[in-house]
Amino acid sequence: MLILLPPSEGKAVPRRGRVLDLASLSSPALTDARGEVLDALVTLCREDPAKAAEVLGLSAGQADLVARNAALPGAPTARADRIYTGVLYDALDVATLSAGAKRRATARVAVASSLFGMVRLGDRIPSYRLSGDASLPRLGPVAAVWRDALPDAMAEALGRGLLVDLRSGMYASFWRPGPDLAPRVATVRVLHEQGGTRKVVSHFNKATKGRIVRALLEDGADPRTPAALAGTLERLGWTVEVGASGRTGTQLDVVVSEL
Repeated sequence: MLILLPPSEGKAVPRRGRVLDLASLSSPALTDARGEVLDALVTLCREDPAKAAEVLGLSAGQADLVARNAALPGAPTARADRIYTGVLYDALDVATLSAGAKRRATARVAVASSLFGMVRLGDRIPSYRLSGDASLPRLGPVAAVWRDALPDAMAEALGRGLLVDLRSGMYASFWRPGPDLAPRVATVRVLHEQGGTRKVVSHFNKATKGRIVRALLEDGADPRTPAALAGTLERLGWTVEVGASGRTGTQLDVVVSEL
């Protein structure tokens, strides 16, 4: 099973640690593309900070993020599970998982990244700022770079297991599973039901996804089909509705009434 998460916009900043080594990251087939995106981002932030702030959607008070990007080649790194922060990652809380669940997290969880394409929780990365909808000078949209680079790497990372896709729409555009993988793809959506009405609430959607991943890792189950995943989630106490199978997989709706 491969659980694919979105990144967080906010990131922790390590004070010390060895510098970034692209060759040390998982999925080495992505090394060249990672280098291209990194070079384009660093060059922009070093040569034209004002333009960089515009491209990155930053305010005048966030100039430190441009400077941080400019220094990425020599910046300290930490495990990705310590870099990504925010609601989903707070709910997942890797640091407090049991020993077995931590091992499963390292083996089974990956994070979509606009800078690195995809990273594992044990990959050492620096703190950076680059949204999935950014377009960098001389490179173009980062999403287009990853649409070209990710298919083979994702197929290799998935192997023969089930993909549990928890990405947001922006990062889902980086790579969409083809029809050949569809029987082994479950896209999970969280819906809040109140007074007979269902809707997606961003903050609690992220928190629930974090709790779902935590529960799966602690449980240790390794479902191989979307239906089997739904059964596992129901056993763990969630209300799950299984949608129709499509060309890119099966949607599972996790319905919650309390936030």
